[in-house]
Amino acid sequence: MSRGGGSGAMEEIQDQLEQLERQREAIEREVRSLQQEQTDIDDAIEAVDTLEDGATVQVPLGGGAYVPAEVQQMDEVVVSLGGGYAAEQDQPGAIEVLETKRRRLDEDIADLQSQREQVESETRQLEQQAQQMQQQQMQQLQQQMGQQPEGDG
Repeated sequence: MSRGGGSGAMEEIQDQLEQLERQREAIEREVRSLQQEQTDIDDAIEAVDTLEDGATVQVPLGGGAYVPAEVQQMDEVVVSLGGGYAAEQDQPGAIEVLETKRRRLDEDIADLQSQREQVESETRQLEQQAQQMQQQQMQQLQQQMGQQPEGDG
């Protein structure tokens, strides 16, 4: 039931819309993941800033298990630098490294949000295009119906 190739074009638009939706969902998952990293960094900054020698903390062992431990020296904080590297920092240095990571995450999230806005804009354009095509198809169908001779009595 092809109407001058219009049906194929509608299917192509639908495929593009589905692909854009998948992109938008992937971007949103990545944003949520980065926001969770931000929360973890914020928690780490607060801990490094407020903990003192002799404080008791819960150290994660993995699998949801923790053990209590006593902080011996807050001037010996090991901070991941990325790429599998870590460095020992004093308290202010550790906070600075963590804040730099947080700023990078802010930038990454802003980039992703910009990408999401672009995907949403493309989606709106395709939806408008699909709506216009549907209206044209309806008009063509109405014209065809109006041009058909009346049925034999």
